[in-house]
Amino acid sequence: MDIKITQVESGKLKPKPADESNLGFGDILTDHMFTMKYEKSKGWFNPRIGPYENISIDPAAMAIHYGQEIFEGLKAYRAKDGGIYLFRPKDNFERFNRSAIRVCMAEVDIDTAMKGMKELILLDRDWVPRSPGTSLYIRPTMIATEPHLGVRPANEYLFFIIIGPVGAYYKEGLNPVKIYVEDFYVRAAQGGTGEAKTAGNYAASLLAAEKAKEKGFTQVLWLDARERKYVEEVGTMNMFFVIGNEVITAPLSGSILSGITRDSVMKIVKDWGIKVSERPVSIDEVIKAAEDGSLKEAFGTGTAAVISPVGQITYMGEDHIISEGKMGDLSQRLYNEIISIQYQEKADPYGWTERID
Repeated sequence: MDIKITQVESGKLKPKPADESNLGFGDILTDHMFTMKYEKSKGWFNPRIGPYENISIDPAAMAIHYGQEIFEGLKAYRAKDGGIYLFRPKDNFERFNRSAIRVCMAEVDIDTAMKGMKELILLDRDWVPRSPGTSLYIRPTMIATEPHLGVRPANEYLFFIIIGPVGAYYKEGLNPVKIYVEDFYVRAAQGGTGEAKTAGNYAASLLAAEKAKEKGFTQVLWLDARERKYVEEVGTMNMFFVIGNEVITAPLSGSILSGITRDSVMKIVKDWGIKVSERPVSIDEVIKAAEDGSLKEAFGTGTAAVISPVGQITYMGEDHIISEGKMGDLSQRLYNEIISIQYQEKADPYGWTERID
């Protein structure tokens, strides 16, 4: 499908951030957006790039009433050679379609979606920041727009992509964060929608996250819904523990997100000859390892933060300091490796990056 492009008039362009060291995350958005519509009778149609603007939908739109909404998150990076690079973009859109299948939404045409994303980035290329640690965040989203009050899958959808320059996701940056282990509320259960990147999962996490923040914690570490025993993930990240000589992360059992950074970390660690296991790990095993000194590191992985070291885990009112509250050697090495690949500071042996300009 051909993509129609309507540019914002030069006199109406938004002012760009003057200070890239203070971008924050998620508050600044560029001049344009990509949209594409779907109707069951005709499939996807009308792909276009136009001015960033409000979306008008019917008050009875099914996304509002029945939660059919999915999204993705990926980034574009400005390399030292001036080029703009993407990191594993097709993997994000394949996961987007898996989310769509789980909540009975229309799958997007990946080639059209990626073409629209690239043309959008190139149109707003001056928004891609150049300062170290900054990037352009990309948010593909789909909502059910059919006006209907009654529980069933919608027949009409809107797919759109918005983008904006970002800095560090956590205010701590690479300083270790404090994690609160939630043993009452649950985010998702096996058989539910936990493996999909859908809005309802995040709504379910908000109350516990707010309670944790009130106590001074950065994020919540979720346990399994059935027994409140096994570690699953942090609200915005997959979770890894280094116990002895083993790097451990929870298996993809249907209740946690299949993270792109998670997968990247596992491939890199294996290539480094370090034992990495996808296996159930109980919170009791983690706490015992923290107490006897065999828990060497803990860190989260995700597109937004890349690698986020964990310096403290609090469970049942007891604080457990990890790696002396500092970023561990493996966490630092992984962060350096992934960032170096993303910004083209070293060769990409995996073919994960793609230059688009």
